[in-house]
Amino acid sequence: LALLDGYGGNSWRQVTTASGKQTVELCPSITKYEYADGQGDTQKSISDIKSMAAKGVDALVVFGDAGPAVLPAITSVFKAGKVIVPYRVDVGGKEGKNYSKFIGSSFVDDGETWGKWIKSILPKGGNLLFLSGPAGNSQGLDELKGMKKVLGPEYKFVNPEPFAVTNWDPALTQKVLTAEIAKDAKIDVIVSDFGPSLVGALPLFNKQNKSIPALATSDGNSLGCFWQDNQAKNPDFKLFTVATGNDNVRLAVQWAVALA
Repeated sequence: LALLDGYGGNSWRQVTTASGKQTVELCPSITKYEYADGQGDTQKSISDIKSMAAKGVDALVVFGDAGPAVLPAITSVFKAGKVIVPYRVDVGGKEGKNYSKFIGSSFVDDGETWGKWIKSILPKGGNLLFLSGPAGNSQGLDELKGMKKVLGPEYKFVNPEPFAVTNWDPALTQKVLTAEIAKDAKIDVIVSDFGPSLVGALPLFNKQNKSIPALATSDGNSLGCFWQDNQAKNPDFKLFTVATGNDNVRLAVQWAVALA
């Protein structure tokens, strides 16, 4: 069995990779476990999928960061008789035609949950900055759909449509957030689907003599510790998190094993 990431260079992926490996180790019928990191490069991700199948790997679990761009490679592997299970990010296609099984998550619900919390702390509206991963990824689009179900026009998104692109890369997130802070005089809430990636950039608000704004995001130990250490001196720094979903990989591995 192989686990393939489109981008593996952040803490969430490291925890998720370890969770997938731990799940694999529970199954004695799996004789070999392999991992590949696409490093945010769509062509490398496509090559990784094809090469794992060519090496004789029987089952592949894929986080398709690039979305539909990796679907042709996934489909070719599936049609060659391999078990392939994409998870979390929608790659398009259909189960049984393009891949064995898709393991999704309730990202629209997450967006609605964030939206309701934002309304509770800013009932009259405000400026929102929404950060997500690669351009066009289904997770960010679904979260935005959920927020827009709840939030009216008095809530203005100051980011480029549909969201500011970070590739879920902490270094790029810091650059993007730095640029947005410089561009927008007032940010009332930051919404991010990878909370821990913000920790390195949030102190920039204090350097401009501003409070860190409210944050609606996904959970993570580093973010929780940062909030504990900084919320007293940042009066606007309210925090609301949803589960980050590392467990999705366990279910994807279990399906891959069951179908192989």
